[in-house]
Amino acid sequence: VQLQASGGGLVQAGGSLRLSCTASGRTFSTYTMGWFRQTPGKEREFVAAISWAYGNTFYSDSLKGRFTISRDNAKNTVYLQMNSLKPEDTAVYYCAADQKVWSQGTQVTVSS
Repeated sequence: VQLQASGGGLVQAGGSLRLSCTASGRTFSTYTMGWFRQTPGKEREFVAAISWAYGNTFYSDSLKGRFTISRDNAKNTVYLQMNSLKPEDTAVYYCAADQKVWSQGTQVTVSS
C-alpha cells in the first residue's frame, strides 16, 4: 500500500483545514489508519486514529474536540478535519497504516 497525504497549508488561528490521506496499491480494510504530526526537534506525536473495518476512533486527549478523523471506504481515503486551529498546531502531518507504512508529510502552518 502507498499513502498520499494532502490538504496542508497556511491558515490563521481559529481557522480550519481538512487533511486527506488516500491509499493505493491494495485495500487496507484491516488496518488502523492514523494521523501523526512532528515539529523540528521533537518526536512524532500521535493525533488521531481510526479502525478501517469498524470505524472506531481514537484521539490524543489534548486534541479531542477540535480534530475529527473519518474515512471514506469508496475513496480509500481517511480525513482529518481540524477546527479552531492554534499556532501550536503548526507541524508536518503524516498519515500511517498500522504505523508501518507512512505517507509523505503535509505542512500545516497556523499564523497568529
